[in-house]
Amino acid sequence: MYKVKVLNNIKSSALENLDSGKYEISPDHTDPDAIIVRSANMHETEFNPELLCISRAGAGVNNIPLDRCAEEGIIVFNTPGANAEAVKELVLCSLLLSSRDILGGIDWVKTIATQGGDVTTLVEKQKALYVGPELSGKTLGVVGLGAVGAKIAHLATAIGMSVYGYDPYLSVEAAWRLSSDINQANDLDAIFKNSDYITLHVPYLESTHNLVNSESIRKMKDGVRIINIARGELVCDEDILAALAEGKVACYVTDFPNANVAGKPGVIAIPHLGASTPESEDKCVSMACAEITEYIENGNIINSVNMPSVYLQRSGDPRVCVIHDNVPEMIAKITGTVSSFGVNIENSIYASTKGRLPSYMMLDINALPDGLFEALVSIQGVTRVRVLA
Repeated sequence: MYKVKVLNNIKSSALENLDSGKYEISPDHTDPDAIIVRSANMHETEFNPELLCISRAGAGVNNIPLDRCAEEGIIVFNTPGANAEAVKELVLCSLLLSSRDILGGIDWVKTIATQGGDVTTLVEKQKALYVGPELSGKTLGVVGLGAVGAKIAHLATAIGMSVYGYDPYLSVEAAWRLSSDINQANDLDAIFKNSDYITLHVPYLESTHNLVNSESIRKMKDGVRIINIARGELVCDEDILAALAEGKVACYVTDFPNANVAGKPGVIAIPHLGASTPESEDKCVSMACAEITEYIENGNIINSVNMPSVYLQRSGDPRVCVIHDNVPEMIAKITGTVSSFGVNIENSIYASTKGRLPSYMMLDINALPDGLFEALVSIQGVTRVRVLA
C-alpha cells in the first residue's frame, strides 16, 4: 500500500481517482511515498527517504525546493492548464473592473441606501463619477501564452480587442492553439508600446522578478491598466504605486494583496481567487493523482518541473527506473551493469535536460537476478533506483 500525504486540507472528491486498494490517503503520514500540496511552504520540510514524488495541485511551484528534491531523487509535478478556465474568467473580470470604477460605484450606492425615494435621483446625478472605457477596440498585451495566456488572448479577440502576445518560450503545441488574429510581439517593448491593458501570465523566476518596474512602465502608454493574476513578485510594488500616483498607470489589479498595495488608491486587490473554483480544484487534484499513479506504478514522468518528462509503454517485463547525474558515460555504466548480469534489455528510454537537472532512464528487462539492484545503486552518480514488477 502506497502512502499519500495531502497538505492544505485538500478534500477534493478527485482524490478518489487514487485506487483505494493501492493508496492510503491521509494528512498525517510521516513516511509518505507521495505528497499532494497546494500552497504550503515546503522549503524547510525534511523529506523522508521513502518519498518518491510531490505533486503541486496548481501551476506555480515556488513553495517547493525543486533543486533539493532533484538532488534527493524526488520528482516534483505541477498541473499546468487545470486551473486555466478559472483564471481566464478572473482576468476577464479584472479587465472590466479596471476599466470602470464598478467597485467604487457599488460602495457609493451602499452609502445612499437609506435615502428612500431619492436614491434613483442621486444615482443619475452621481453615476458620471464611475464611468470608464469599453474593452472593445482597445489593445491587450498578453505576456506569456501558455495554457492561461492563450485562452485570454482568444477571449479578448472574441470581445473585439486587438491582442499582442509575447512568449519567447512558446512551444510548438501552444503555437498551434493560437489564432492568427493574435499579433506576435517579438519583445516586451512591443507589448509596452502598443497595449492599453497588459496582463501577466509567466512563472515567477529570477528572470521575471519585478518584470513590471519603473523602467518598463516608462515605455507603456499613459493610462495603461495592468492585470497581475500570475504572481505578486512580477510587479515592483513601489514602482507601480508611484506610477499610479503620477497617473501613468490608471489601475493595477492584483490577485496577491500585501501590506504595500492593499487599500492603496488605484489598486484593486483580489484575495488570491485565481484558481478558487470547485471545478478548478477538482481538475488540479485529478491531474495530480494521475501524475502520481503513472510515476509510482509505471515510472513515467509527466509534467515534472525538476526532471525531464518521459513516457514508455509497459511491455510486461520488470522495469528498472534510474535517476542519475547528467554526466558522461552514465548510460554505458547502467546498461553495462545490466548486461553483466546476463540480462537482456527488451526496451528502454533515456531523457536528459541541459543544466544541473538529473537525467532519467527506464529499462524493461527480461529478468531480475539477485544483486542487480544493489549493483545499480552502487554506481557513482546514481541517485535512486526503482524496480517495478
